[in-house]
Amino acid sequence: MSNMMSVSSLNTKIKSLLEATFMHTLVEGEVASVTYHTSGHLYFSIKDKNSSVKCVMWRSSVAKMKFRIEKGMHIVVEGSVSVYTPRGEYQFQTVRIEPFGKGALALAYEQLKEKLQEKGYFSKESKKPIPKYIQKIALVTAKDSAALHDMLKIIEQRWALLEVSIVDTLVQGEQAAQQIARALHNADHLNVDVIVLGRGGGSAEDLWAFNEEVVADALYAMHTPVVSAVGHEVDVLISDFVADLRAPTPSAAMEMILPDSREILYALSELTDRYSTTIRHKIGQLSQDLSHHQALLRRSSPSQKLLELQNEFKRLEDEFARVMDYKLERFALRLPQMQKHYRQALSFIIEQKEQYVEHLHKKIRMNNPKDLCRKGWAQISVEGKIVELTSIEVNQKFILEDEFTKIEALCLSKY
Repeated sequence: MSNMMSVSSLNTKIKSLLEATFMHTLVEGEVASVTYHTSGHLYFSIKDKNSSVKCVMWRSSVAKMKFRIEKGMHIVVEGSVSVYTPRGEYQFQTVRIEPFGKGALALAYEQLKEKLQEKGYFSKESKKPIPKYIQKIALVTAKDSAALHDMLKIIEQRWALLEVSIVDTLVQGEQAAQQIARALHNADHLNVDVIVLGRGGGSAEDLWAFNEEVVADALYAMHTPVVSAVGHEVDVLISDFVADLRAPTPSAAMEMILPDSREILYALSELTDRYSTTIRHKIGQLSQDLSHHQALLRRSSPSQKLLELQNEFKRLEDEFARVMDYKLERFALRLPQMQKHYRQALSFIIEQKEQYVEHLHKKIRMNNPKDLCRKGWAQISVEGKIVELTSIEVNQKFILEDEFTKIEALCLSKY
């Protein structure tokens, strides 16, 4: 009975043996069960075809994991065996977990991408448009980085008028994700037009901060449009999916969102020439229209009408004067001839009348008044009264009649 030992002694010996033998051991298996405790510890078990083993990972190690394990996942755990003496139970105390056949970072990337996709972080509806003409920009990056130098160089070349704010942050390391999230939050309150989250190239581990959920949450909560410009063109990160625009490199981001001042100046020159031509043409048309309307206004205004009537009256007056002068001139030329003609005609008539009167006097003298009734008669009367020929004055009308004729005559002269 000398070899007899107590239960506690047995469990103690087993504990010493197992924990000394199975240190820094790698075990491969399928996750049979998993519990993420509120305390931060991880409790799970792995199995193969014939058996299983309980595992535990303490909170400090869980915080370093890039992915979450799920039931049915094929994994490799690293750790050591620990025995709980009071119960005689053992478990595998895990310090690191890797997906079997692929890296932990790759698995964490796919898991987070799927989770954020379900939350709508990548939807087109959540994307904010990048302004066409940017006046203020915030660059979230390390202040001494090559990426910042490259971005500032492109800004100087393309759009030197840009107002730039630099928000310094870590871009790799364990504390980088939290700092990037805070830097984005600060930049969102700078009242800029756009924010560029930039970093140069590096390994997957160097760029991992931009694949962290805390950075994705910060990007999704932004009110200012954000451009993700991390790594090289082959590097596709979670920040690229959540941001409003993805640029392959920091330099490319500047070229994508900033206009080229030389192109703008050339376009402005073309527009200036085009607008100058258009304006000159328009001014010419308007001048013609103005002249036309001024002419219409002048023609239709009462003062213009009065002026036109005055001018027309003056024209008619001048024309009348000209015609009258012409007619008077012609009449003056014809007047001597007409006077001569009228004198000749009047002299002829007077001569005839005088001859006739002389004839009558001769007849009167030749005939005795007593024989007048027997041989015929003749008399001269003025206003019905019989008078003698000698009593008639010049320009006095009289009537000469005999038994056969009656003549009204005008005395032109006295003989």
